[in-house]
Amino acid sequence: MSGSHESSPVLAVAGADPKLYSPDLAPTAPEGRTWGAFSIFSMWMSDVHSVGGYTFAASLFFLGLKGWEVLAAMVVGIAVVNGLMNLIGRPSLKYGTPFPVVARMSFGVMGANLAAILRGIVGIVWYGVQTYFASKAVQVLILTFWPAAEAYTHGSLFGLSPLGWFSFLFMWLFQLLIFLNGMETIRRFIDFCGPVVYLVMFALAIWILTKTGTSSLSLQLAPAAEGSTLWHILNAAMLIIAYFAALLLNFGDFARFAKDERAMTVGNFLGLPVNFIVFAIITVIVTAGTVQVFGKAIMDPVEIVERIGNPWIVALGSITFIVATMGINIVANFVSPAYDIANLYPEKIDFKLGGLITSILSVMVCPWLFVSSPQAITAFVSVFGAVLGPMFGIMIADYYVVKKQKVILEHLYTMDPNGSLYYEGGWNRRALIALAGASLFSIGLSVLGALGHIPNGGDWGWALGAVLAGLFQVLLMRGAPVVTRPATI
Repeated sequence: MSGSHESSPVLAVAGADPKLYSPDLAPTAPEGRTWGAFSIFSMWMSDVHSVGGYTFAASLFFLGLKGWEVLAAMVVGIAVVNGLMNLIGRPSLKYGTPFPVVARMSFGVMGANLAAILRGIVGIVWYGVQTYFASKAVQVLILTFWPAAEAYTHGSLFGLSPLGWFSFLFMWLFQLLIFLNGMETIRRFIDFCGPVVYLVMFALAIWILTKTGTSSLSLQLAPAAEGSTLWHILNAAMLIIAYFAALLLNFGDFARFAKDERAMTVGNFLGLPVNFIVFAIITVIVTAGTVQVFGKAIMDPVEIVERIGNPWIVALGSITFIVATMGINIVANFVSPAYDIANLYPEKIDFKLGGLITSILSVMVCPWLFVSSPQAITAFVSVFGAVLGPMFGIMIADYYVVKKQKVILEHLYTMDPNGSLYYEGGWNRRALIALAGASLFSIGLSVLGALGHIPNGGDWGWALGAVLAGLFQVLLMRGAPVVTRPATI
């Protein structure tokens, strides 16, 4: 039976508890599944085609690996990511539910709030950081066409100049307006973002090649690394997996709108292995060419277009990468916290209010101060990033091994103590123990890696934490009652 919702049609769940159910958290109805393979593909383009994605892709070629080794690491890493995305997306695709509701399957109907809060914190912080990065491009654009605005770059209020505040709040409001129009507007926006960035990237690559010829083409931008080739390839592959750690949890927020499994898997394949590798190769062509053109390797595409000197090219490049950053910000850092916050109090907080709260909290983080402290970033990534892997491992192991892909849909929305997902007062203590144990291990590994005691230790924290948590979950859930009657709504 279908309910009504201004963003997408949803299914009404008989006997749903208002503490757990709202139109935003309800299962998506068949007529609400409008995302085809191109929309999923575009979502991944929006995620990868950002200033951060450009810098990350280029950095892989500075690891000291030979060209073929980097490409091998990319194929391995992104193929693993593609497979894991399909795994985490299937529960949401099958039941039409977002990440916070899927988390109820393994953590319990109330325990999922903990998982949602942890994922939400990561999204809110990075949303603020990405908004700040995009605002810097806005400031460059303003100064290019209005040099007198330089007078407003002096002075400081809570760490930002007047022009800095204007640029930041402009980006903050622009993104919020897109978001408040709902998921269909977001779909149309990201359908536009990814392809546009490709046009500019291809144009940059062609411009570089006209300046340097093919002599600048290189897939190795740093001195050769010493040690085992296989070890270096695996470390680089782990970096790629860790880069997608956040969306490896909440991809279901988008998979729930996919038309069918083919749309999801084809979109993932085109958007991850194919798109990521093509984008990375274009990136390294541009980056390698900057060595000859500008005398040094430049890994910031906004700086490249700024150095070209033509104000209209600066405008085109800045606007393009502003749009790109908005795309990844909405996909990776906005949608998830909005659902996560709505999940905390469905009776009063809907998806849009959750997004508004996310926006406000992202300003209160003062991201410009956060990014100025390498210690703060390292601590944040080490602690929260290392927890995401164990959460993923628990959810995958519980759904596929413990529950064998069978969940009673009504039990996702009930506080009835007889519900199979009620566990102990709504909390699955076994999952919490698995999360705590594996998180301590992965955080410790990341911290030791950051301190240099374990080379590349932080690169492996996500993967090892996920595997360990999954094993803990399977072992701890032995003997626990599991109800696998198929859904009947």
